[in-house]
Amino acid sequence: MHEFSLMASVLSTAEDRAQEANAIKITNISLTIGRLTEVMPDALQFAHQVLTEGTIAEGSTLKMTIIEPRSRCLVCGLEYEHDRYHRTCPACQALACELLQGHELFIDSIEVENAD
Repeated sequence: MHEFSLMASVLSTAEDRAQEANAIKITNISLTIGRLTEVMPDALQFAHQVLTEGTIAEGSTLKMTIIEPRSRCLVCGLEYEHDRYHRTCPACQALACELLQGHELFIDSIEVENAD
């Protein structure tokens, strides 16, 4: 399950940034995840719960924004949403498309509590 290694990396980054901010606790982590990354939100949530135990992120909230795939047809220019397997342009049936979104994976924000 790549969700555990992904969450371990997210938590490592979050903990590093929390240390830099002299934070005592991480309260919230917000991620943007493209549907085409094939990350399973439930598995990522479980990994978050398991991997935060005993850390400054224990009890933190994990928020995930899922981005649906969107492409632009290179023949007619139409922008359209699609799933993993059906990328054909709905207007002209062309197979040539440019992926605009749906493969993202980044940390939007990390909220912390400071000692002050």
